[in-house]
Amino acid sequence: MSNEEVSPELQRASGFKRLKESGYGGLFLLCAAVTLLTTVAIFATLLSDSVAFFAQVPLTEFLLGTEWSPNPRGGGQLFGIVPLVIGTVTVTITAAVIALPIGTLTAIYLSEYATNRARSILKPLLEILAGIPTVVYGYFALVYVTPALKATIFPQLGTFNALSASLMIGIMTIPMVSSISEDAMSAVPDSLRQAGYGLGATKFEVSTGVVVPAALSGIVSSYILAVSRAIGETMIVVVAMGSQANMPPIKETLLGIPYISPGDVLFESGMTITVSMVQIAGGDLTGGTIPYDAMFALGLTLFVITLVMNVLSDIIAERYREAY
Repeated sequence: MSNEEVSPELQRASGFKRLKESGYGGLFLLCAAVTLLTTVAIFATLLSDSVAFFAQVPLTEFLLGTEWSPNPRGGGQLFGIVPLVIGTVTVTITAAVIALPIGTLTAIYLSEYATNRARSILKPLLEILAGIPTVVYGYFALVYVTPALKATIFPQLGTFNALSASLMIGIMTIPMVSSISEDAMSAVPDSLRQAGYGLGATKFEVSTGVVVPAALSGIVSSYILAVSRAIGETMIVVVAMGSQANMPPIKETLLGIPYISPGDVLFESGMTITVSMVQIAGGDLTGGTIPYDAMFALGLTLFVITLVMNVLSDIIAERYREAY
């Protein structure tokens, strides 16, 4: 009896079918190449104009300056990005404080507690929030949220403020966190849940101690995507927060440590990096001027921040990815 193993022939015999399969593979490769080339082209465009900007404005002045005034009619051109970074970070962190816990808890409910009927109704309704135009969120924040906060909790709140804009951005990004996190939790095998129940764990203990750690890579990825979405938001910030780059006062603690009071940022108007780019693009500037090139320097800054966050997301997802 021969010990030779005969491997089955898995290739299709038809040459036409093999050619068609190769064509599909080439089409998919082309789509991937277009995506990659688009990203490279965007980066090259931002970099080329940013080099022209930094040839005239020192990098240290751009990164450490505390005044932003690219309009030559405003009494001089100042290109300090610090007020824009403070506004962007404030909006992003406040929105994350709203979206991440609420989105995660919503995902836990949809995955572990809701019935099939409730899930089929609630999840589409929740995702409708993602389809509402962002200018509607901004209008709602300006007309309803700001007056309500000013009349109840924060009477010192300005008409244009970062708090209302951040709250609406947080609400807008909740569906992104909840949907992606719920999909990650639903992908956890039921055998892990049954093992927890077999050890006497309650549904809450299984949900928080078994399902969430097993789906951590997907949950963290949803966090990074939601934060990236908050960083790039423009219309809500323009309508509800205003478009004035204000540097909040720097105070000192009893030990002489400088700090910025959150109230000085949240309760006043401000400007984010994306709003500044829109403001420059909507002006009467022509190509080749310093303010025009500054728009690309701001875009490059956002590109780098988003790239770092996406790379971080991939590292975390790879580190905690579970194979079932």
